[in-house]
Amino acid sequence: MVEKFVMAGTTPMHVADSERGERCVVLLHGYLESMLVWDEFIDLLKDELRVVVLDLPGHGVSMVNGETHTMEYLADCVGLTMQALGIEKYNVVGHSMGGYVALAMMDSYAANLESITLLSSTTSADSQEKCDRRRREIELIKAGKKNTLARLVPHQGFAPENVKRLKDYIEDLSELILITEDEGVIAILGGMIERKSRGEQLRDSGIAHQFIFGRHDHYIPENVAQEMIAADTTARVVWLEHSGHMGFLEEPELCAKAIKELVMRSE
Repeated sequence: MVEKFVMAGTTPMHVADSERGERCVVLLHGYLESMLVWDEFIDLLKDELRVVVLDLPGHGVSMVNGETHTMEYLADCVGLTMQALGIEKYNVVGHSMGGYVALAMMDSYAANLESITLLSSTTSADSQEKCDRRRREIELIKAGKKNTLARLVPHQGFAPENVKRLKDYIEDLSELILITEDEGVIAILGGMIERKSRGEQLRDSGIAHQFIFGRHDHYIPENVAQEMIAADTTARVVWLEHSGHMGFLEEPELCAKAIKELVMRSE
């Protein structure tokens, strides 16, 4: 992977690009993560696909730009990054919050999207309860208590059966939270609160797409996943039977297989 900075409009973006392969997949990380979460997963894709990963603004070493990072702003950053790399057509995989960014790309970059994979993500806007929870997180960060998130959030992402086996990943995720700038966390939370539902837009887009769900996902329980499936019969659906919210770490081979299958079908 070749690491570099490129300009997405006026926003410097930290990017890594395998630079080889006729078909391209862009991996978008989730909330409180960075492109580092994909390090080992990339190896399952890069022999067959060109792989691009990046730090979404507010995470990793990409800059914080304003008090709120809307999903539309982040989508523009991804689209403009791909233009800067000279890649016209690509497949987007969005994990959790990265899925919200992938969906927002339909507004201005639909012609560039060959497929969308929502990996442990949803098409719906936040409920009032979830918005309130995000606002409480903002207050927690402002109060200087980000370490509380670092201690609690990573464990909740994994199926109980995987917590001991993947403890090193959990520790790495905790560290990522601690090094993420407070302003970036607050900007991202504000953007997620503001995001809109895009299920109908995705269903009617004509873009090949799939949902990958973990059977033990604390954040997207099975009843919520089933509602998404029922509302979109055009979506390919993959269940990871031994995963929570972090399927690309918990069952990486099955997750990679599902992504490659959709990419090849979208030719």
